Formats: sequence, C-alpha cells, structure tokens
Amino acid sequence: MSEFNDIIKDKKPTLVDFYATWCGPCKMMHPILEQLKEKVGDSVTIVKIDVDKNQELAQSYHVRSVPTLIIFGDGEMKWRAAGVHTADDLEAKLKEYM
Repeated sequence: MSEFNDIIKDKKPTLVDFYATWCGPCKMMHPILEQLKEKVGDSVTIVKIDVDKNQELAQSYHVRSVPTLIIFGDGEMKWRAAGVHTADDLEAKLKEYM
C-alpha cells in the first residue's frame, strides 16, 4: 500500500482502475485504457488494481462496484466514477487536473 501511496502523491494525475478479472465491463475498460495511454502518454499515470488481490486497498477507497475509476492528484482524490467510460471522456476529465 505504501507503493500505491507514493504513486498517487505524484504531481501528474494518476488514473486508478479498480477492476476484477471476472468482471465483463472491466474487460471492456482494458482496450479503452490502452487507447487513453496512447493519447496522454507520460503526462498521466494509469494504474490497474485487482480488487480481489488488493481487498484492503479497495476497501480503504470504498470500492463497492467494478470498474471504479479514481483520479488522484498530489495524493488527493479529484474525481471518481463507476462503470465504463470512453477514452475521450477520461482524457477530458484528466486534462482538468493537468
């Protein structure tokens, strides 16, 4: 968890995808996040967290459904949403915090 905290404390925005391997919508998010990474490059950090392997971390952020997407900046939660989102929508939201 300390490694996670170090990542989200970065000045650049961090998009965290809380997902599960058995989740259909989570599987849909994978290519969307790949597309997003191509668009934003290194200006954003994208992290995927498996809720089944990281239950304590998921509980600490009250993740009740997957996928849950959270944008952090300087260690603070800036935005949060559940469900599938397009790369364009995520890119626009991330630009608010760059």
